[in-house]
Amino acid sequence: MRSSSKLRVRLYSLCLIAALVTVSCTSSEMHPTAMSSAGGQRAGFDEVIARHARTMLDEGRQTFRFDTFGSEAFWGGALQLHRAIVGAKLGGVGPGVSPKTALAVGLKVDAAALPATLVDQIKQGKVDLDDPATTVALLKLNAVVGVKGFVNDAGTLTSIGLTCAICHSTVDDSVSAGIGRRLDGWAARDLNVGRIVALAPNLQPFADLLRVDVPTVKKVLESWGPGRFDAELDKDGKAFRPDGKQAGTLMPPAFGLAGVNLHTWTGFGSVPYWNAFVAVTEMHGSGVYFDARLKDPGQFPVAARSGSWNTRGTPDKVTAKLAALHFYQLAIPAPEPPAGSFDARAFERGKVLFEGKARCATCHVPPLYTEPGNNLHAPSEIGVDSFQADRSPTHAYRTAPLRGLWTHQKGGFYHDGRFATLRDVVNHYDGFLRLGLTEQEKNDLIQHLLGL
Repeated sequence: MRSSSKLRVRLYSLCLIAALVTVSCTSSEMHPTAMSSAGGQRAGFDEVIARHARTMLDEGRQTFRFDTFGSEAFWGGALQLHRAIVGAKLGGVGPGVSPKTALAVGLKVDAAALPATLVDQIKQGKVDLDDPATTVALLKLNAVVGVKGFVNDAGTLTSIGLTCAICHSTVDDSVSAGIGRRLDGWAARDLNVGRIVALAPNLQPFADLLRVDVPTVKKVLESWGPGRFDAELDKDGKAFRPDGKQAGTLMPPAFGLAGVNLHTWTGFGSVPYWNAFVAVTEMHGSGVYFDARLKDPGQFPVAARSGSWNTRGTPDKVTAKLAALHFYQLAIPAPEPPAGSFDARAFERGKVLFEGKARCATCHVPPLYTEPGNNLHAPSEIGVDSFQADRSPTHAYRTAPLRGLWTHQKGGFYHDGRFATLRDVVNHYDGFLRLGLTEQEKNDLIQHLLGL
C-alpha cells in the first residue's frame, strides 16, 4: 500500500510538471501582443505606450521646427528685426534682406514648404533672389528654416520669432545651395547669428543688459562669425577671451543624443535643461527657467543682476513643450557618412587604434562615443585652457559624442574651433598623451573618425 501510494504521488507530480511545462511552452510561443490580448490590461497599456511615443514624436518635431515660444515679442517687438528684413521700400528700415543676402549669412529654405511651381522656377533661375519682397514671401510660406514670420490681414510682416531649428538644422541643397529638404539636428555651421542680430534697428536691450553702448554690442556680435554663438554672454558679460579672440562657441549638433548624459560643450545640464535655458534666456521666449548656480555674482554677474537665473515668464509657453521636444531630439540619429567618403580599410585599422594605442575609447566609449555616466573632464585632463569651462557651473568640458562627426567639420573642432582639422586634433592628443603615433596611424585614425 505504501509503495502504491508513493507511486501515485510520483505520477501526480510528473503530470503537474508536464502541465506546467506545456503552459510555459505555449505561453513562450505566443506573441507578446497576443498574450497581452488574452490578459487584457497589459495589451492595452502597450498600445498606450506606442500611441504616446507617436504623439510625442510628432509634437516634438512640430515644436523643434516651428514653435517660437513667444520669442516674437523680443525679436520683432523689442529689437524690430523684421523691419530690417523688409527694408525701407516695404515700410521698414535700410536696404532690406534679400534671399541672396539671407542665404549668404547661412539662413536656409525648406523646399517642402514651397509650391512645386516655385521650386521649378528657382531651379530655372526665374525667381528674383535680390528682392527683399521675395524674402517676405518665403516667410509667409513658413519656408525659412528656424524663422517664423507673423503677417497681418493686409499681408504685412509685423514680427518674427525664432525656433530651435535656426541653429540646429540645415538643408540638403537638393534644389540649390541653401534650399532643400530639412536635416533636423545638424549643426548650422553656415549661420552667422551675430551678423543677423546686428541688423536689428534697436539693439538697446542688449546694451542695457550688458551696460555697454550699442557700437560695442555690434562689435561683439560681428566677432562671432559663421557657426558660432555665445550663450554665456548674457550671464557673465565676457565678450572676448583674455587673448582678445571672440568668446563664442561652435554650434553643436542636436542628433545622436540618446543615451548621452550631459549636453553642450561644458555640460551645463541635460538636453531638456539646455532647451529651457535657450528657449527662455537666449531665444527670449515666454517661460520658466531656474538654475540657482547662475545667481553667483562672482561668476555670473549679469545673470545675478538681471535675475535671468530665475525667470518666470507668463504665460509659460515653454515648460509644456519640453518633454516632447526632448523625445524628438533623442529620436534623431547621427547620420551615416556618405558612401565613399572615407577609406573603409583604413577605418578598420583606425578602429583598432581608437580602442587601443590611441586610447580614444577610454573616454569616447563605443557605441555612444562619450562616457556613460558623468561625462565631464577638467581642462588639464585634455590639455586645453579653462576659459570656456570656467564660464560654466561645471568648470569642465564634456566628452563630445563622435557619431556623425563628418557633418560638422566646418569651423573647426572643439568648442571654439581651435583645431582647424581632424589631423590637428590627432596631433594634439598624440603630443599631449605621448602616444607615439606614426603618420600612417594618424591617417587611419582620421578615417575611422570620418566613418563614425
